[in-house]
Amino acid sequence: MPVPDAPVTGAHRETPEPPGGDRPSRLDPAIAARLRRTPDGLVAAVVRQHDSGEVLMVAWMDDEALHRTLTTGRATYWSRSRREYWVKGATSGHHQYVRSVALDCDGDAVLVSVDQVGAACHTGHRTCFFTELPVSSGEVAS
Repeated sequence: MPVPDAPVTGAHRETPEPPGGDRPSRLDPAIAARLRRTPDGLVAAVVRQHDSGEVLMVAWMDDEALHRTLTTGRATYWSRSRREYWVKGATSGHHQYVRSVALDCDGDAVLVSVDQVGAACHTGHRTCFFTELPVSSGEVAS
């Protein structure tokens, strides 16, 4: 069974996080001003393999996770369930080395292009998007 990635050492908090994403951050204020966050202070992070464009996973970032990702070159996310930061691959060895990060036009998501080592999904699959859903045949727009 795959080992899920662990939180960043020392990132655990004994008290719940303040509502609205009021976690302290060192993110460049110019970048922070362009973000449109959820009420929890998060933006979606769509992660893809840098050379093939393969979509690997979706995770969440707050301002500090984005700052850490931009400054360390290691993909860092905010765990909504554990309420702490985690670096992809810290315990599993399935690292994500960041090649580029792009902000979408609305500022509510980032596209993280990575060099993925091993599986991106905690289930052990290369990508989290391995379950195909049926699509009914409809008219195709031209």
